[in-house]
Amino acid sequence: MQQGILGSLSLVDASGYVIIAAILTTLVASVVTNLFIRGRYAELERDLEEHTRPDRPFSHRVLNRILEDARGAASRQGRTANFQAIVEHRFQSEFGGLLIGERFVRASVGLVIILGLVGTFYGLSLSIGKLVTLVASDDTTLGDATLAMMQGLTRALSGMSVAFTASLFGIASAILLTLFGIFFNLSDRRTAVMIATEAHLEQLLGAGAELTGHGELDARAPAARTGQLQNVVDGFAHSVVGLENAIGQFQEALETFATTTRDFREFNLHLKDNVQRMSLCFGDLSEALKTQIGALRGREPR
Repeated sequence: MQQGILGSLSLVDASGYVIIAAILTTLVASVVTNLFIRGRYAELERDLEEHTRPDRPFSHRVLNRILEDARGAASRQGRTANFQAIVEHRFQSEFGGLLIGERFVRASVGLVIILGLVGTFYGLSLSIGKLVTLVASDDTTLGDATLAMMQGLTRALSGMSVAFTASLFGIASAILLTLFGIFFNLSDRRTAVMIATEAHLEQLLGAGAELTGHGELDARAPAARTGQLQNVVDGFAHSVVGLENAIGQFQEALETFATTTRDFREFNLHLKDNVQRMSLCFGDLSEALKTQIGALRGREPR
């Protein structure tokens, strides 16, 4: 197989070598960029692990700026400070080059495939052009025709070699870059560093203590937090008492509604009896009126 690949490379022309060199250059540049960016993120992680005191600065400039922004946000907003937004903003503004490198690494897989396709179409175009030239040849003698045909086929095969060799290098490079990206993913590495930075800020500024304007620990912070916690507990107790009162009032309202409903049912029963009695009375009145009308008609003079 090695001899076959080397044999096909021997048929590649200068343009084919340029395309293959571009594919290999992209492959090497992607791997080197990946390792370089991972090394920068590893430096940030080591700096975070070695930083144990809030009054000591970081070795990395970006981490010091993140810490300054976090201290300012903690002094203004207290426990509600959004450290995640601070970290994301600083990473976007300070690590623009690394982010461009990450985009290049992600795009390198598609780039080597496209370069391989460029080599394929170039080689096919070159081969077809040489075949057309061979078919259109007007050599008269048999020896010249045979020699021209052999030379034309050789040139056509060199074009086919450019096509398939470039595709082979492009696909092989894409496979290598995909596997390398699976085991050494830069996005996951950057996310891990950002999460570690947020956790470190929470430990220094959130859970540790409130900071004064000079960045020193305030000795009154534990007592202040205890007072705030007591206020929260008292407020919760008042809320529970209010909830119990509301439940009691709701229970009384339900009992009143039940009593009213029972009285209303009894009223309906009495109303039904009254309506029946009134109906009987109206019937008796109607019969009496009919009798009186008949009596009056019998007394009229003839």
